[in-house]
Amino acid sequence: MNKHVLSAAALLAAIMPAMAMADGVADWWKPISEINAGDTAWIMTSAVLVLFMTVPGLALFYGGMVRKKNVLGTMMQSFAVAALVSVVWMVVGYSFAFTPGNAFIGGFDRFFLSGMGVDMAKEMTTIYGGSGTVPETVFMFFQMTFAIISTAIITGAFAERMKFSAMLLFSAVWAALVYAPVCHWVWGGGFMGEGGVLDFAGGTVVHINAGVAGLVAAIMIGKRLGYGKEAMAPHNMTLTLTGAAMLWVGWFGFNAGSAGAANASAGMAMAVTQIAAASAALTWMLCEKLAGHKPSALGMASGAVAGLVGITPAAGFVGPQAALVIGILTAAGAYFASVVIKRKLGYDDSLDAFGIHGVGGIIGAILTGLLFTNSIFGGDASAGSQVLTQLKDVVITIVYSGVATFIILKVVGLICGGLRVEADAEREGLDLTTHGERVE
Repeated sequence: MNKHVLSAAALLAAIMPAMAMADGVADWWKPISEINAGDTAWIMTSAVLVLFMTVPGLALFYGGMVRKKNVLGTMMQSFAVAALVSVVWMVVGYSFAFTPGNAFIGGFDRFFLSGMGVDMAKEMTTIYGGSGTVPETVFMFFQMTFAIISTAIITGAFAERMKFSAMLLFSAVWAALVYAPVCHWVWGGGFMGEGGVLDFAGGTVVHINAGVAGLVAAIMIGKRLGYGKEAMAPHNMTLTLTGAAMLWVGWFGFNAGSAGAANASAGMAMAVTQIAAASAALTWMLCEKLAGHKPSALGMASGAVAGLVGITPAAGFVGPQAALVIGILTAAGAYFASVVIKRKLGYDDSLDAFGIHGVGGIIGAILTGLLFTNSIFGGDASAGSQVLTQLKDVVITIVYSGVATFIILKVVGLICGGLRVEADAEREGLDLTTHGERVE
C-alpha cells in the first residue's frame, strides 16, 4: 500500500480519539430512556423523502430546464452536492449547527460526529416540539438532507456556465460557513430562535438563504453567452415535470417531518403543504393567462414549487385557510419576480433559484408572522410583534447570505482561476467539455 496512504490513516487514527469527548458525555444530549418507534420511523422516512427531493427530484427538475448540451452537467451538480455536503455535514456542519457554542455558531463537540452513539437522543428545539425519543443519528441525518438540498438549490442560478471545480469548492465552504450558522441561529439555540422567529421547516434557513446566494452567484458569474438574444428554452419538460412531482411528494417529508414526531403537528403540516402547493400551481397558470400566455407545464411546475416554498416556514403554525392564502400570494410574487423583475433588471438567474426560492421564502416568512395561529402551535405571540420579528430576521439572513456568498465566491475564483468556464467550452456545452459525455 502507498506509504502516503498509510501515513494518512495513521494520522487519522491518532487524532480521532482526541476529537472525541473524554467521557463521551455532553450536556446538550441525553441518553435515550425510551425510543418512540413511531416517531423514529417517521423521521427516518421523512429524511429519505427530503434526500429524494435532491436526487433525483431537483436533478431532474433542473436538468429538464437547461439546454440539451448541459443536461448531464446540471444533473451532476445535484448529485455531486449531495455527496459533498454529506461529508461536510459529517465533518463540521452538524457540529456548527446543533452543538452549544454562542448565539452565532455552534462548537466542535460533534466534529467528525465524534461522541455520537446509538444510545443518544438529540434534545430538539421548541420549533420541533420533540422530547428526545428519536436517536441523534436519525436527527443528524434528517438535518443533513436539509443542508444538501439548500446547497443544491443554488446551482440553478448559475446553470450552464460555472466551473465544476469552483462549484464544488464553493458548495463545501457555503454549506459550512453560511448554511450551518443560519441553521444554528434558528434551530440550534442561536439568536433568531431565542428571539422568537417562526420558521417551521426552513423558509429562512433553506430558501431565503439559498435564494439570495443564488442571486449573488448569478450576478457575479455573469449572463450566459447569448442570453436575451438566443433561444434558451428547456430541452425536456418531461424531465422537469417528473422532477417537480418528486419535489412535491418529497416536500411532505420536508414539512411534516419537521414536527420532529408522528403527531398532530405533522398531520397539520402535511395538510397545509398540499393546499398551498395546489393553490400556487393554479395561481401561476392564472398569472400566465392574465399576461396573455398559454398555461404552460413549466409554469404549473414552477407555481407548485413556489407554493411549497411559501408554506415551508408556516407549515406547523397555520391552518388550511391561511395555507390557501399563502399559496396564492407566494405564487403571484414569485411569478412577478421570475418573469417581470428579472426581465427588467436583466440578471441571468438561469432556473429562477432566487425568483422561486428567495422571493418565495421571503413572502412565506412574512406571511407566517401575519397568519399564524397560536392555538395550532401553542404560542402566545401577537401578529404585530411577530411580523416585526420575521422582517428583522429576513433582512439579517439576506445581508449575511449575500455578503458571505460574495466573499466566498471571490476567494473561490482566485483559487480556481475564475468561476466561469471558457467561452468555447460554454458554447459546446458542459456535458462534453467538463464530463466527457453527451446526451444523444
